[in-house]
Amino acid sequence: MHLQPVRTTCPYCGVGCGVKATPAGGAGALIEGDVLHPASRGRLCVKGSALGETLGLEGRLLHPAIREGGKLRQASWDEALDSVAGKLSAIIAEHGPDAVALYVSGQLLTEDYYIANKFMKGYVGSANIDTNSRLCMSSAVAGHKRAFGEDVVPGCYEDFELADLIVLVGSNAAWCHPTLFQRIAKARETRPGLRIVVVDPRRTATCELADLHLPVKPGTDVWLFNGLLSYLAQHGLTDKAYVEAHTEGLDGALAAAGDPELAAVACGLDPALVREFYALFAATSRTVTAFSMGVNQSTSGTDKVNSIINCHLLTGRIGQPGMGPFSLTGQPNAMGGREVGGLANMLAAHLDIDNPAHREAVRSFWDSPRIAARQGLKAVDLFRAVEEGKVKAVWIMATNPVVSLPDADQVRRALDACELVVVSDVAGDTDTAAHADVLLPALAWGEKDGTVTNSERCISRQRAFLPAPGEARADWQALCGVAQRMGYAGFDYLGAHEIFDEHARLSVWRNEADQLPRAFRLDPLVGMDRSAYDALEPVQWPLGTVRMFSEGGFSHPGGRARFVPTAPRLPRNAPGGEFPLALNTGRLRDQWHTMTRTGKSPRLAGHAPEPFVDLHPHDALLAGVREGELARVTSQWGAMVARVAHGGGIARGSAFVPIHWNGQTASDARVGALVNPEVDPVSGEPEFKHTPVRVEPFGVAWHGFILSREELGLERIANWTRVRGSGFVRYELGGREPVSPAWARALLNADEDADWIDYEDKAEGMLRAALVVDGRLQACLFVSRRPDLPSRAWLGGLFALEQLGALERATLLAARAPRQGPDPGPTVCSCFGVGRNTIVLAIRDKDLKTSGEVTACVRAGGNCGSCVPEIRKLLEEVRCAET
Repeated sequence: MHLQPVRTTCPYCGVGCGVKATPAGGAGALIEGDVLHPASRGRLCVKGSALGETLGLEGRLLHPAIREGGKLRQASWDEALDSVAGKLSAIIAEHGPDAVALYVSGQLLTEDYYIANKFMKGYVGSANIDTNSRLCMSSAVAGHKRAFGEDVVPGCYEDFELADLIVLVGSNAAWCHPTLFQRIAKARETRPGLRIVVVDPRRTATCELADLHLPVKPGTDVWLFNGLLSYLAQHGLTDKAYVEAHTEGLDGALAAAGDPELAAVACGLDPALVREFYALFAATSRTVTAFSMGVNQSTSGTDKVNSIINCHLLTGRIGQPGMGPFSLTGQPNAMGGREVGGLANMLAAHLDIDNPAHREAVRSFWDSPRIAARQGLKAVDLFRAVEEGKVKAVWIMATNPVVSLPDADQVRRALDACELVVVSDVAGDTDTAAHADVLLPALAWGEKDGTVTNSERCISRQRAFLPAPGEARADWQALCGVAQRMGYAGFDYLGAHEIFDEHARLSVWRNEADQLPRAFRLDPLVGMDRSAYDALEPVQWPLGTVRMFSEGGFSHPGGRARFVPTAPRLPRNAPGGEFPLALNTGRLRDQWHTMTRTGKSPRLAGHAPEPFVDLHPHDALLAGVREGELARVTSQWGAMVARVAHGGGIARGSAFVPIHWNGQTASDARVGALVNPEVDPVSGEPEFKHTPVRVEPFGVAWHGFILSREELGLERIANWTRVRGSGFVRYELGGREPVSPAWARALLNADEDADWIDYEDKAEGMLRAALVVDGRLQACLFVSRRPDLPSRAWLGGLFALEQLGALERATLLAARAPRQGPDPGPTVCSCFGVGRNTIVLAIRDKDLKTSGEVTACVRAGGNCGSCVPEIRKLLEEVRCAET
């Protein structure tokens, strides 16, 4: 489609890194960082660097499909859209507009999001459209609106480089926002006086850069920042001029904040640590407090956000270089979705659904026949209403709620009970697609064209550099097709540029001081034609404004910010009795959401190939489980199986499980099934960070793994995880049934005449087997009573050989070449495939002292830098072992 590099934007986290993609034939592309993009300046994390490995069409949904008689059949677009439009119209006619809903995603482009909201709120007439951004950023949205009167991030990324103190709260930025973290690390190298504080129950990779780590008791952040507010006020740090001129409500906030001396006890912290943090914050004017999922994903998430903002308002540290509260957005377009009213409790262009004048303004601009008159159902309530039969049709776009929502088994029940389930996705085989009555093939990253907005309010273009595969279409095109078939006018766009122009024009519609003023406005972008849109460079809103609120100008009536009283409260479900541990969930460094994209990359699979539960060794002992073995993790809502790990950063009484695995990548590892469905009463964001669970042994008779060129059916195996390899699929297994060479033959689909090699030691419970087809290794199986199986690295390399030589064949079942060097160990650096053992050996043999020396010696850490915190940790471990 293009021979020259195409400048586009990464589809992962909310940093919004610039990418240069050069098509490399077929569905591949050469991926580089875009040095001209202001968000990243050429940096990419390991996930962004591996994007070229995720562009293949394997597993793609390429044609519409309709379910008939329990089975999906291919359909034309006309048939599929006719079916969706007809059924939606019939349900609305019989049951009213609130009987239908959309559930969309921060993966959508702004143009897709805009059409979805226009369709539902202005034409269907219901606000039953919510988004998976509800699960990550809605507490930040609510906190911003309560404090500032509008959902605005006041600062920019440059503030992290100008600050003298960075406080990271509930943010493992080293893994979840890696390129921004690398900017912080670089600033620290340039200015060693920059201090970094991490507030997090876990000791994460981010803590490797920290001067101070506050391992707060889960859910107690409000106590910590209420205490800080009181401390600042008591020690004369109130910026009286700023507070008097630009804020209101301080007395109420201080009354709710209470005694700062009580914070340490409530948070489970050493009082000396808390005093050190308070004194550091008080003494440092240039302070940025950045927060993310550990703050937002809580039943008190909105109050946590406001307790942080209160401290910045009190000191006037907002909107100036190196100062301010900063929400680190989770998804690539969660911010763009908020601009167009992506949540069920808002309208487009930062207008409020509860305000009649705002509703009339949007209806008038759209010239729509109606406008939603009240807030719609938020994500958790939406799927409850589906199960109860109140919502009879749901259209799910670019998200996988059967995996990602809390109480995920309830979502599965809801979709089973729903009269009409429409799913628009790029993948045909997901946990959610399995429940679809109609499947619609969407364009993926690299194929679709539009805009996204990152955490610092920067609008960037996502540009197509690959042709649309099969019959895939843009999501906005599918929505417009249904809208037109339902008889709705105003959906006849010729391209994404026309949608963006309408979005920009709505941002300035009645946006005057004497009408409906708001900070969000895109004045200079109004009227762009296709060529201007195609050439659009990254730009922050409001245009020409890097930081906001240094001189007040808040969006509340009167222009003042509001201090919000935040009475502290613990999570609603406390651990104890049958469920003694508090489960925390989150992302890993090299994976993303439910792995429909990152799961395609062999490079990204090496760092953490299996689902795991991270436990303190004492809790593992009490639970009767051991590191490396399988365990069942159970809450009152659901259960899963994971391998026990001791990461070293978890406190007693806690457990951590990653969010990524699903029904296609593991037999029983959807952690969403365990998560309690309690939500923040203001934002509706679920409590992903605190669910009472118990851990117990998951007994198996043997452990094993398979490497195979073909996908295998493993329904009979008690537990399995599928991992993408280079030219093969890897399965990690735990089984209960008896094993034998005949069993292995059946499992690997080897017939009687196959070229077959096996070795069995019944006394040791060991079985090893290999299938060779036309001289090439087709599959191999290794089984043992013990979990410490041979390294997969050398065996995986055999799948690259066109023919097995005599030496490889003779040593195949030993899983180790005769002249092979030391096992590299678990992957630390995914960019260069460098293992833990390789790094540790280099540190010891070469007497390496810094991460830079490690990079110079073995290359690890020399590309994206995401593994640098782990390298620092290994340096420290080696130093400690030698003293």
